[in-house]
Amino acid sequence: MMQYFEWNLPNDGNLWKKLKEDAAHLAEIGVTAVWIPPAYKADEQQDEGYATYDLYDLGEFDQKGTVRTKYGTKQELQEAIEELHKHKIQVYLDAVMNHKCGADYEEKFPVVEVDTGNRTETTGEPFEIEAFTGYDFKGRNDKYSDFKYHWYHFSGISMPQDPDRVEHIYRIVGEGKYWSEGVDGENGNYDYLLGNDLDLDHPEVIQDLLHWGMWVAKELNLDGVRLDAIKHMKDLFIKQFLETVRASREGRFFAVGEYWNNDFDSLENYLNVVGKELNLFDVPLHFKLYQASQEGRDFDLTNLPDDTLVARYPQNAVTFVDNHDSQRGSSLESQIKDWFKPLAYGLILLMEKGYPCVFYGDYYGLGGKESPHRQILDILLDARRKYAYGQQDYYFDHPNTVGLVRRGDDEHPGSGVAMLLSNGEDGEKEMFVGENRKGETWHEITGSIDDTITIGDDGKAVFPVHGGKLAVWVQKTE
Repeated sequence: MMQYFEWNLPNDGNLWKKLKEDAAHLAEIGVTAVWIPPAYKADEQQDEGYATYDLYDLGEFDQKGTVRTKYGTKQELQEAIEELHKHKIQVYLDAVMNHKCGADYEEKFPVVEVDTGNRTETTGEPFEIEAFTGYDFKGRNDKYSDFKYHWYHFSGISMPQDPDRVEHIYRIVGEGKYWSEGVDGENGNYDYLLGNDLDLDHPEVIQDLLHWGMWVAKELNLDGVRLDAIKHMKDLFIKQFLETVRASREGRFFAVGEYWNNDFDSLENYLNVVGKELNLFDVPLHFKLYQASQEGRDFDLTNLPDDTLVARYPQNAVTFVDNHDSQRGSSLESQIKDWFKPLAYGLILLMEKGYPCVFYGDYYGLGGKESPHRQILDILLDARRKYAYGQQDYYFDHPNTVGLVRRGDDEHPGSGVAMLLSNGEDGEKEMFVGENRKGETWHEITGSIDDTITIGDDGKAVFPVHGGKLAVWVQKTE
């Protein structure tokens, strides 16, 4: 899949039109799904969509001073999706259901302040506050849904109360109201993230979100969703949401969740609770790649696959190198250094397991600047389509030079690939590509090495790689 946006796109309303125009090219390079950004009205037009205001406004109504979103209008989005489907590309919408922003009016209600480092601890007595928590969506005039949000539909808010603008977090007080269970244990209970935190134990909130999920899947003819910030959301709600939407879509609906936690055990526990009914982004693998790019030759590559989702739960792993959250300047910045990106993408695109995701910023560029990685990504995407088939053998047996082999299969003539990664000096590795390949001439396709090699009678050859580089070897044909 391709994540078709980055954090710093211009607020010109052209993304949906660009996506439509790009559909044929995406199909040509082997993209089979796109993850699109939040497509609904945010608190202001320039917002990327994560400061969600009205989930039912897909760029159709005059709200928050604009009809279109940052990315375009509803009609333009529907036309883009139709074009993508013509090219057999699935579409996954970024679903932001943790919070709302940009309320229409203030309400008075009881709260208690909590310790920001441990939200299970209060720092005083309950008191009444006045804050923006009322949503009437007047511009939509009850079309698609007549549900309105009030303070009791939220579990917490944050407001700056000090002259230095320090954010204070308040838990909303009321009968049966508390932080949700089934969220990440960081900060005691990590239910609260930002804005007005939706109370996922409130039956009216649950019903509205389930209704929206079924509606938007049908309205846009979606193939799936990327679920934002699920570590902050009640896990059983996520399970219920997917069951409900999938039932309305006759069972066919993909889901990948963003559980931004580097701890493998936390992700494993989450998968067990939700019955492994969704994929997760392989955050542990991302941080290993990030660490490897930071440490260079001091990073032991033999440990790279250990304790990652793709190694332990390959059917539930979406592998990625970077995304909008990790890119430079974001709140979760952990951008992988440029020298290592070809190596990282070589790994996720050519290995057998996982569902690899290519980041828009790495392919098209960040902040209007062209990406230096597009050429190597085109080579790797082409290699994935043509050669990355068959049995996989790992050669992660050296701290600085590792490799893998895909032996190819009968359904893809000429398939089979040998890949090496080096984070140190020039290296080489004897690898087995199959006795049926004896006598074949293989060459390196990234342009790193000009020489060819011949596969021995035993199906083996010594494959070289330059220091700090990626080498991808395939059979040379006329």
